[in-house]
Amino acid sequence: MILYPAIDLKDGQCVRLLRGEMSAATVFGDDPAAQAAKFEAAGCAWLHLVDLNGAFAGRPVNAAAVEAILARVNVPAQLGGGIRDMATIAMWLEKGLARVILGTVAVENPALLREAARAFPGRIAVGIDARRGFVATRGWAEETTMQAVDLARSFEDAGVAAIIYTDIDRDGAMQGPNIAATEALARAIDIPVIASGGVSRMEDLIALRDTGVIAGAISGRALYDGAIDLATALKTLAS
Repeated sequence: MILYPAIDLKDGQCVRLLRGEMSAATVFGDDPAAQAAKFEAAGCAWLHLVDLNGAFAGRPVNAAAVEAILARVNVPAQLGGGIRDMATIAMWLEKGLARVILGTVAVENPALLREAARAFPGRIAVGIDARRGFVATRGWAEETTMQAVDLARSFEDAGVAAIIYTDIDRDGAMQGPNIAATEALARAIDIPVIASGGVSRMEDLIALRDTGVIAGAISGRALYDGAIDLATALKTLAS
């Protein structure tokens, strides 16, 4: 199971939100590229980046910070937030991102997601963010009547690289991930599933790994707070 350290970007800074509320942001640093370099030095194989302002604006907002990260590190990175057209997808992939994450587009314009997955094989992931099992879009500000598992199944034949499943109520709350829901989703589809939201201690990562079906896990606040030591976690998950 791959551990993805998260760098969430708001106004050019590294932050963590509580349950997706922009007003509940904790700033952890004003040099995202330096933070990315620390994660790389600890041994991570991937980085998970989120343009929080972009998710609400519907366009890239923290592009300068993302580009600084890409210039600083050599590990592959995936980015979500405000990526809603082919031009933006192509732009980010050309700038060196390994993978882009489409969330709102998956609900509002699934044909675009399918087109992107065909044009850029293995480089498009679907971000599915849910409250009580129902998908939320536009920076989690709008809730839909669609079940997360139904949305995931609809892309089984699209050739997407991964599903990133976030339980919004767990995100940033340090209360543990929704392992049952994430495992159920991973067993319901053939697309690799990456767990996001609530990973707060080493035991959470071990429990996700030990399901045997979850391909990756994203952690942010726990790494910044020191609740999880990244180098130790990576060694534990590899053993």
